Amino acid sequence: MKNNQKAVQKRRENVLQMVLEKGEVSVVDIAQRYEVSEMTVRRDLQIMEDRKLLYRTHGGAISLEKVNEMKHFGEEVSLCRNCISEYASRYVSDGDTLFINGSRIALNMLKYVKDKNISVYTNNGWAIGEKYPEGITLYLTGGEIRNRVMVGDYVMRNLLSITVDKIFIGCAAVYDDGEFRYDIPTEIGINESMISRTNHKVYVLADHTKLQKRENRENFYGSSTYDKQIVLVTDEKADRAVVEKLRQHGIEIIIVPLK
Repeated sequence: MKNNQKAVQKRRENVLQMVLEKGEVSVVDIAQRYEVSEMTVRRDLQIMEDRKLLYRTHGGAISLEKVNEMKHFGEEVSLCRNCISEYASRYVSDGDTLFINGSRIALNMLKYVKDKNISVYTNNGWAIGEKYPEGITLYLTGGEIRNRVMVGDYVMRNLLSITVDKIFIGCAAVYDDGEFRYDIPTEIGINESMISRTNHKVYVLADHTKLQKRENRENFYGSSTYDKQIVLVTDEKADRAVVEKLRQHGIEIIIVPLK
């Protein structure tokens, strides 16, 4: 019995060391390495999590250090996005009519629009239930909701009757060849429809994590390039090489300092 307990304790110590060294491990890898069942591994991980030695994930575990790194990264990106949203609000003038797509960073901009009367059309479901300054009149396009974004033919039909002064949109990624990636395919048509019907600059809000090199491009649903003047508003942590290449492709870049 004592030998069994020692073996279990030794395995758990080894698993913990494995987590600490790699930062993240899977249940399957642990089970194969120590020739035990996945149920046994999950039980071990639960015990170690209860002792605050690691953090369990859906398919394994990560170290507490990695949790802190992820938390710090998330807080840092959140700060960058808020700074971008606030900075972009200065491009809104009293009396403007805007279109904002399904981007949360673009929608968040409205919270910083003070002492102005504006109208906003959006297919962004995140707007529902939010509170904005009194001068903002919000119109939802309606349509099929997918991942909190309204899409489909209903949206496109409604947009045909809308005329806006300025467009503020986000994206899933911006590549250094001037291509913009979107993870909801049907939103591409919505963006292009609105952009094709404006004579003004189009503001794209994207934090530094969205700016990527072309060679690092992964598979994605769809992308667009625009023949309008694009103003990309990003933060000071953006890759300078990517920024320079985007400028070479005719995109105006606004670098927002962090607070």
